[in-house]
Amino acid sequence: MNYRGIEYTLTMTTVPGVWKWQFRIGDEIKTGKTETRIDLLAMRRVQSRIDRELKKAAMTTNFTG
Repeated sequence: MNYRGIEYTLTMTTVPGVWKWQFRIGDEIKTGKTETRIDLLAMRRVQSRIDRELKKAAMTTNFTG
């Protein structure tokens, strides 16, 4: 899947209601899990995480360059 130019994966685990996600920004790979039975909510949580990481990366870039 793609959100704001960032490719991410979201897969259901063997545990009901637990989703694993992964995405990469630059050289950094972020991974984690989220608990919800609703797939769209799991997607939204990953997208929110991507937003936070993009904001953090932009702030770092602004301070260093």
